[in-house]
Amino acid sequence: MIEKQLVSEQLIIKSLNTDYGIEIIAFKSLPIGADMNAAIYKAQSIDHKSYFVKLKRGHHLDICIAILDLLQNSGISQIISPVKTLQNQSIQRLDDYTLIVYPFIEGQDGFSCDLTDNQWFELGKTLKKIHEIDVPMSIQKQLRREDYSPKWREVVRSFYTVFESVSAVDEIALKFLQFVKSKLSTIRSIVDNADKFCQNLLDQSPELVLCHSDIHGGNVLITQNSNIYIVDWDDPIMAPKERDLMFVGGGVANVWNKPQDIKSFYSGYGASEINSTLIAYYRFERIVQDIAVYSQMLLLTDEGGDERSTMYKQFTDMFDTHGVIDIAFETAL
Repeated sequence: MIEKQLVSEQLIIKSLNTDYGIEIIAFKSLPIGADMNAAIYKAQSIDHKSYFVKLKRGHHLDICIAILDLLQNSGISQIISPVKTLQNQSIQRLDDYTLIVYPFIEGQDGFSCDLTDNQWFELGKTLKKIHEIDVPMSIQKQLRREDYSPKWREVVRSFYTVFESVSAVDEIALKFLQFVKSKLSTIRSIVDNADKFCQNLLDQSPELVLCHSDIHGGNVLITQNSNIYIVDWDDPIMAPKERDLMFVGGGVANVWNKPQDIKSFYSGYGASEINSTLIAYYRFERIVQDIAVYSQMLLLTDEGGDERSTMYKQFTDMFDTHGVIDIAFETAL
């Protein structure tokens, strides 16, 4: 989470009042999301309305707003549009950060509850519509494009020697080191497989479509009346459709890995030729990125407080039977 001394809650509350015209009577931090450059809050106004408040380091959310507007104009109702400021803006600059405010919608995410067959069907149908959107060139120029970067593989490989030589900064780091050493051969194989499948893709030119890029269970909200919303559009990308499809059946957080769920999703998504090499590449590459990020957070710093234990568990859970790693290797067969 963003360090509280850098952006005080009082400053955020003041902005909600002066920039949005929202008078706050209750404000609390929400311990959700894995983005270390973001903080999430729930705010309640004097007129008993609730708001989902996101503070993000930097000023890079303009493309998020452009995509949300595009989706809304394309008839995609499974998104949540931001609350406008008094100046009719969708984001508000706050020192070195960006503030974005949404209506707070009560519900659970796909990590916390199972989607019904009908919800899986709706998710598949919605994602197909998103992938079929004709993205204007003015927006495409602002979007990342898939380049199959070796960045995260190089980061993990740079840790091979670190794992053997670094001193643990705390008890969690020590447990992390011990666990990593016991799984080092598996980690090397994961990185090598990501490389292998990447090399197999270099001569291919798959169609690039608008992708969410992180559409796992934590970014699908299921409301109390069973509606679904796709949230967290902070990092969209023009990429092969498999960039999103790899999450269905991929087992992130050990969910979304049941055959019936996958079947119901593709009933909604419709007939489509799926590139198995891309699916395998993206599943391995996602794990590589997670290994890199967890290694950086747990070995190179002692920041994170109580969340460090949660991070350690999230990391070790990847190695569970039929977890994301097992599924990635099964995809590679």
